[in-house]
Amino acid sequence: MKSAKSPLATTRCGNTEFQWGERTYVMGICNLSPDSFSGDGLGSDIEATVTQAKRMVAGGVDIIDVGGESARPGTAPESINDIDDELQLVIPAIERLAAELPVPISIDTYKSGVAHHALKAGASMINDIWGLKKDPVLAELAAEAGVPIILMSNQRDTPSEDIMPAVISDLERGISVALRAGVPEADIIVDPGVGFGKSLKQNLEIISRLTELKSLNRPILLGTSRKSVIGLVLDLPADQRLEGTAATVAIGITNGADMVRVHDVKQMVRVCQMSDAIIRRRLTND
Repeated sequence: MKSAKSPLATTRCGNTEFQWGERTYVMGICNLSPDSFSGDGLGSDIEATVTQAKRMVAGGVDIIDVGGESARPGTAPESINDIDDELQLVIPAIERLAAELPVPISIDTYKSGVAHHALKAGASMINDIWGLKKDPVLAELAAEAGVPIILMSNQRDTPSEDIMPAVISDLERGISVALRAGVPEADIIVDPGVGFGKSLKQNLEIISRLTELKSLNRPILLGTSRKSVIGLVLDLPADQRLEGTAATVAIGITNGADMVRVHDVKQMVRVCQMSDAIIRRRLTND
């Protein structure tokens, strides 16, 4: 890996350039799975999806992440070949969003069959919650299409006692797979995977030690929005975790997050702007 001091190259995604270090970018979550953990699953209601996405754009979102399969703990994953239901949810939505929105669309999937159709429908990023462990063909798709890929560290199959070395090793493996498949380094983003097989203490540790991921010299995505780590600390249901999410976003930016994945876009954009003013000395009205 390169030195952590090396500047990060700009990542191109659709009609957008992510100029890492300039500010914190915001990814808005569009859950189409009806059993989403946060209770915001939109199902096959395309108009509701478009309305939500346009509200996110008005709130200042930089990219929208569309997913059709719940990642909530305890959810049984579908077969990697059984993708018809997922495609029926995500493809019509991506087609509409790509045609009507000024921001790029990401497809949240670990299945190459879903990603292939999503890219054809207009998606311009792949978000893989298994970091190429379930379906390495995703890296080949990203390379062929020239789109960025997010690699997340997922410990659901391999719990670890010493979480930060495990996360870093996992992400290093995923980066190597992506590079061998021809994905340019500038198109690889890493996510430590808050949740996903980690304990409460481990999730808190990841947020507090996020800066250690800078050793990978890749942009860092942090996804804490409404997650159980917040619910366990505050003893609150998913729809009452706004303030807890804001705290994790602000601390995450302090510790090196380059992009945050959130449900409540308007509020988290404001948190990012305030955090960037302090951490990056960036004033939006200069």
